[in-house]
Amino acid sequence: MKQAYANKYTGSKPILVVCTDEGDMRMKNGKTFHTGNHPVEMLVPMLHFRDAGFNFDIATASGKPVVLEMWAYPNKDANVKELHDTLRAMMERPKKLDDIQNLDDYAAVYIPGGHGSMINLPTSVQLGKLLNIAHARALPTVTLCHGPSALLATCCEGTGQAECAYKGYKINMFTDKTDAFTPTVGYLPGPMPWKAQEALEAKGLEVLNKSETGAVTVDRELITGDSPDAANNLGIQAAPLLVKFWM
Repeated sequence: MKQAYANKYTGSKPILVVCTDEGDMRMKNGKTFHTGNHPVEMLVPMLHFRDAGFNFDIATASGKPVVLEMWAYPNKDANVKELHDTLRAMMERPKKLDDIQNLDDYAAVYIPGGHGSMINLPTSVQLGKLLNIAHARALPTVTLCHGPSALLATCCEGTGQAECAYKGYKINMFTDKTDAFTPTVGYLPGPMPWKAQEALEAKGLEVLNKSETGAVTVDRELITGDSPDAANNLGIQAAPLLVKFWM
């Protein structure tokens, strides 16, 4: 069922959806976690963006296909499956980040979660440059779960920036505490190779949540959620804000 939005975006600029093209995370113990973007975290907020009038452009670091955590795919959700079908060709042949030189043609930036977003997005110089542009323009930027790790790209080696663009911002994200717990129940095959929350806090961001409850936080142009449980709420809160920005 489509969400009804009283006000809709009537422009032509798509949302730039930055996804991971990496699916294998090497854990600290040497084992491999088969990951990618979490399909619920990617597609559920996009349902709301679509219903609010937005279209999409999908990009990955290398231009290789988007990798999804298919073991987490909501096979019984007809709305997600329908949207996925409409996006499938774009996900299989996404743009390459290096080919996007500015954000003049985009309405917002959206970075889905999933552990895969930690593999190469935080060190992508081109993503860092684009996020620095987004920050300078106060362009709406939406992310959740492990997606906020990509914010580290704004000051990664090669950008020439010493400080994270989002220093001082309040965010929600998947906590290091829960990442440390999940190997004990078999969700992860070993300890994380690095800690996203710790790395972001070291750059001056404030993580508000202590656990994952589906919480969403809006701090200036940055809209963040803490987990897959936040996906629907993130879309509900972010979609009208994106519309309002362009009214």
